[in-house]
Amino acid sequence: MPKFAANLTFLFTELPFMERFAAAKEAGFDAVEVLFPYEFSAQEMRHELVRHDLTFVLMNVPPPNWTGGDRGFAAVPGCEDRFRRDFDRAMRFADVLGPRHIHIMAGKARGLVARKTYIDNLTWAAARAPKRSLTIEPINPIDMPGYFLNDFDLAAEILDAVGAPNLNLQFDAYHAHVLTEDVAATWDKHKDRAVHVQFANAPGRSDPGSGEIDLSAFFNQLDLGGYAGFASAEYRPVGETRDGLGWLAT
Repeated sequence: MPKFAANLTFLFTELPFMERFAAAKEAGFDAVEVLFPYEFSAQEMRHELVRHDLTFVLMNVPPPNWTGGDRGFAAVPGCEDRFRRDFDRAMRFADVLGPRHIHIMAGKARGLVARKTYIDNLTWAAARAPKRSLTIEPINPIDMPGYFLNDFDLAAEILDAVGAPNLNLQFDAYHAHVLTEDVAATWDKHKDRAVHVQFANAPGRSDPGSGEIDLSAFFNQLDLGGYAGFASAEYRPVGETRDGLGWLAT
């Protein structure tokens, strides 16, 4: 099976945030990710990571106002200064937390100008943080209407246009299913670009085993293909997180 990580933004939400690190370790996870850690103390999070011997695998940038605000703005024309200022702010968090990967969110935009803006900002970010592993992730338009990066082939084109060795693909099986209805084929086509994987079932971004995606087959596909990165559980538990973790032991 792949190396699994727990997304603490989605899992263990029945607990206060700082208690989720211990809960993840107790449940059998050796790694965690947090989408937007900026409302918490980076030093306190670092303490929890070290205390429970957890690898921190992913965080998102730039730090938006998640409650009704923008979901990133790397592709939004006119927001270049804002993107670069907030990217630097995010790097200060990364210096403390030490994430394996940093996901750069595109935001809501469309058209050729947005594409150029996105490429320019990603090129700048990759050069600004050459020792950081940066990712981009296609997100389906049902969950996030208007999001610029809503296609895996477009992601491949963007990665080729930037051409930076530290910028790669973040592959979410849930988004792949909604976008293509064929997770296995989409993975086979784009796996050579992928450095991080996330998963949930569909519909509803639900627990593994509860929906339309054969995640066990996908995990086997990752293993057979030699994928060496983490696969992060980014789903909404139907009940308490611990009660739905049977898939972790299979």
